[in-house]
Amino acid sequence: MPVSLSLTVNGKAAAADVDARTLLVDFIRNNLGLTGTHVGCDTGQCGACTVLIDGNAVKACTILAAQANGSKITTIEGLAAADGELHPMQVAFKDCHGLQCGFCTPGMVLSAIDLVQRHPGADEKTIRAELEGNMCRCTGYQNIVKAVKQGAQAMRR
Repeated sequence: MPVSLSLTVNGKAAAADVDARTLLVDFIRNNLGLTGTHVGCDTGQCGACTVLIDGNAVKACTILAAQANGSKITTIEGLAAADGELHPMQVAFKDCHGLQCGFCTPGMVLSAIDLVQRHPGADEKTIRAELEGNMCRCTGYQNIVKAVKQGAQAMRR
């Protein structure tokens, strides 16, 4: 049974009729062509599919597209400014070498932005606890923690 969706993705209106069983991650990737939102585990454990829904980090493989109807969604593609200037958290991940293969990076960056919005002065323990739902198999997390701290400082400016 199809459902009609109307939402805002990266500042642009998006509307479509989709199967009621369509996951948000599949809608974002397949209907909108925004492939920066990755599919990793399909069980909500890896965090590679994390997007911001109305400013809150949500794993897009755990929610139906219909549940996001009327929402404002930000994917990794929507973070940079129109002129290409990267979001401060993206810059911090680059500067601190908080990525290697890059597969987890989009979800990690979006989770970090949500974390900083909720805990602006987060310490290392809080950062590590908050990012537990995002798996990285390459970096060992130390540089990710440094990136979140640096990104938080830049976001406060």
